Amino acid sequence: MNYKYTAFLLFLTEVIIGRYIHDTIIRPYIGDLLVAILIYCIVKSLVNTPVFKTAVWVLVFCYLVEVSQYFNLIGLLGWQNSKLAHIILGSHFSWIDMLCYTIGILLVLVVERLTLNLKTKTV
Repeated sequence: MNYKYTAFLLFLTEVIIGRYIHDTIIRPYIGDLLVAILIYCIVKSLVNTPVFKTAVWVLVFCYLVEVSQYFNLIGLLGWQNSKLAHIILGSHFSWIDMLCYTIGILLVLVVERLTLNLKTKTV
């Protein structure tokens, strides 16, 4: 899998969602699902790490960002007026977001497994 290309396409998709889509399904749920996949692809494009370990650490990272919202990290750091901080860290904790990140990482694991199976069958 070309992680750089996939990360680039996912980033463009996230920008389009953030800029132009203001609905009740794609922006709040699909956007969070895709951001977990985006982070995974960025990490894999930079370092050659095992799939499962990378997926777990990306999921932990996503969870930590979400938990930081629960504790109002942006406010604690004095960044409440920073639009960039709100875009990157978010501002509202949600259990549904945690579920979306989890589903995104599960999709990563399924696609990685399917990709591996296809590679071994063609060799």
